[in-house]
Amino acid sequence: MFKYVIFDVDGTILDTEKAILISLQKVLKEEGKDYQLADLRFALGIPGKETLRRLNVMDVDRVHPKWSETILEFSHEVSVFQDLEDVIKTLAESPARTGIVTSKTKKELIDEFEPFGLSSFFEYTICASDTEKHKPHPDPLLACLDGINANKDETIYIGDSTYDMQCANSAGVKFALALWGSKTTEGFESADFVLKEPKDILDLIKM
Repeated sequence: MFKYVIFDVDGTILDTEKAILISLQKVLKEEGKDYQLADLRFALGIPGKETLRRLNVMDVDRVHPKWSETILEFSHEVSVFQDLEDVIKTLAESPARTGIVTSKTKKELIDEFEPFGLSSFFEYTICASDTEKHKPHPDPLLACLDGINANKDETIYIGDSTYDMQCANSAGVKFALALWGSKTTEGFESADFVLKEPKDILDLIKM
């Protein structure tokens, strides 16, 4: 049984894929760079500034806020994955302690996650603004573990990207793949658990 359940946000709690990729494509086009959506999928799961650096965007500090604002134009495309809200509320009523480790900045978390009213169900949150190094480096997850005084052996990190899995592995905690977000198990052969639907999360605290 796991006593500490840590969540990623994008692709794990929120279905943000379409909003992230379309807004990125739009901003890049305005910057004179044309990309197909498929070529931008690598952006899912890493901080926005890192994405822009990998795309060789010259003025990252100018373009990143522009992208964050553009994502809000597509907020109608973002939703909580089906049944996940009920699972999160059930976890909050259980003895398990919960946290969030996300690549969103603090402002992005406020603008894009808090409107769904789920923040209060999590005891501790680490965002990209809180650590110098980011996923797949273990620092964000380790910071969250420290924040809730968690035992690594009793902790599970739930995410949808290889960055999440690498972060968990490096931090020495178990990793559960959110299949509803990743949509594939390819590349996740070393995941400790594959969760087919949100309610499977509850089995992790009953083991």
